[in-house]
Amino acid sequence: MTLILGRSDLLGVLDTHTCVDRLWSGFTADPAAIEGQRVRTGLPGPGTATALLPGLLPDVPAYSVKVNAEFPDARPAVRGVVCLHDLVSGELLALLDSATLTAWRTGLAAALGTHSLARYDADVLGIVGCGAQAGLCARGLIGLRPISHMVVADTDRERADAFAGRCSTEFGVAVHLVDGATAVAAQSDIVLTATRARQTVLDRDDARPGAHYTSLGADEPGRGELSADLLRAARVIVDDLALALADGPVGNAGLDASAVHGTLRDVLTGATAARDSDDTITVYAPIGLPWQDLALAWLAYRAAEDAEGRGESGTGARFDFLE
Repeated sequence: MTLILGRSDLLGVLDTHTCVDRLWSGFTADPAAIEGQRVRTGLPGPGTATALLPGLLPDVPAYSVKVNAEFPDARPAVRGVVCLHDLVSGELLALLDSATLTAWRTGLAAALGTHSLARYDADVLGIVGCGAQAGLCARGLIGLRPISHMVVADTDRERADAFAGRCSTEFGVAVHLVDGATAVAAQSDIVLTATRARQTVLDRDDARPGAHYTSLGADEPGRGELSADLLRAARVIVDDLALALADGPVGNAGLDASAVHGTLRDVLTGATAARDSDDTITVYAPIGLPWQDLALAWLAYRAAEDAEGRGESGTGARFDFLE
């Protein structure tokens, strides 16, 4: 019987701190023997389809396959499922809502990378693009370091207003709305860009000495948030070099491997320094890896199984696809 977990089910079992810890363990674990793949294709009309497979971790007896459809004008823009399979038998253990799981793993992995690269005293968080991933990144980062206040902007003013209200209530910090990415960068020590921009939103002249930038939106060809000049001036860290060059912020900016100083795994394991000095500009430019889907899918699956074992109802539903 396959366990089906929708958005409300996932929100009931996922915990920010546990997820961040699991992502840290995944980044520092030995790489999987089978390299993860990210396969993307355009569709007739405005959408794209993406598959990430296989999600593998050395201490998890399962693997994941994620299939997404992305339609920029839809809400949510990403819809799909994460399939969780038993590693020995191939049994379909669970189907999980991809939009929720993707927002959590992307936002919290970004928070981990941001915290690891930003100056220890950086406490003003700027956000460009007020979607679900930005909210999860803010939640994760505030759990890792003190944030004095936030500066946010979005092309949709109503969405920015709603985001600011939620952040102020949830995090208990002052949130200031400004007009545009340049204004965010001018007032922030840490800047997260989470947009679908086809043109750069920040250039070298916008970058303050010692500031940190995390770019989440440039995760497929044709997208770019940080200019090539800004990336050249920064210490750039990625989650996967090959993917960052093929479909991520570095390759999309027309740069090659010489622009990359290392991976987040290198930083977390001490193989690469996070920064050279307090004036170093740092950039985290992830694209998202299959094992991250597995890490959080397995957490959610086990938490739901435990709840069911305790006799608690309301976490997921069972379905037999072979019946």
